[in-house]
Amino acid sequence: MIAWIETGIVTVQGWIYEQLVQPALFAADLMFFSEQAFDAVEWFVIGMLEIAMLALAFGWFERRWPAEPVTDRRAVRTDVLYTLLHRLGAVPLLVFALITPVVDALEGHLRLWGFSRLNVDQVWPGVTDGPLVSFLIYLLLLDLVDYWMHRGQHRWRWWWALHAVHHSQRQMTFWSDNRNHLLDDILRDAILAAVAVMIGVAPGQFITLIVASRVLQSLQHANLRWRWGAVGERILVSPSFHRLHHAIGYGHEGKAGGCNFAVLFPIWDVLFGTADFRPGFVPTGIRDQLTGRDYGRGFWSQQWLGLRRLFGR
Repeated sequence: MIAWIETGIVTVQGWIYEQLVQPALFAADLMFFSEQAFDAVEWFVIGMLEIAMLALAFGWFERRWPAEPVTDRRAVRTDVLYTLLHRLGAVPLLVFALITPVVDALEGHLRLWGFSRLNVDQVWPGVTDGPLVSFLIYLLLLDLVDYWMHRGQHRWRWWWALHAVHHSQRQMTFWSDNRNHLLDDILRDAILAAVAVMIGVAPGQFITLIVASRVLQSLQHANLRWRWGAVGERILVSPSFHRLHHAIGYGHEGKAGGCNFAVLFPIWDVLFGTADFRPGFVPTGIRDQLTGRDYGRGFWSQQWLGLRRLFGR
């Protein structure tokens, strides 16, 4: 099945590139971008498959087991736009491609001082270099970085000014994952891409890691009353666990500036004292929305207001 899907992706990717993208590049005298464009087409095809799966599977789940009635359809449509822009775009791949030569150049200088890139999958030859084991190791390490970035998004005023776009959604659905300020997305993707390059993640594996993470994050944001049980809740972030992170009065307050920051694995919240395993079926949003603060209704207003908050206006 997996081989069939991979063959299909390659076939569609080749057709789109040869019939549409390559002629456009040639006509615009931009063939020096051909390699990056070919990779971007792969990302586009994978994104189409992701969106189809989200709409069919997760959409059915939400209709079957909703956590709350969906009353603000306009807000959900805005989130759909964010998802289309992010999943059909190539921002993470583009950032990865731009970061790689920078890290390569830095690595050349560091070698003069006795440092070299960390190839984590070579720590235990014969074990950690296996495809599944190395994938899980990289997923855990990148998730740890993501956890601390998420803490920063809530702790530092300037970063929260951007990240607040994500938390201003009061009608959460599986589309809500990509509701982010564009600067927030670029910064986060750049940090993850840089770390991925430094620990030895290959470009093809980077795509797989990002796609797996994105699908799981969409599930976490879904309008579902799902919990994984006493053990499962401590292994993988559930819709309930993450919804509490978005909840007014829970997700943004307290000594740690909130709770349940883990992106995929709750172990980081357990280890660093920010876990709250109470059911998360409570109202979501930001507290000052209750007193009338405007975070924008549409894409452009949300982006503009995020910039205004960033510069203290």
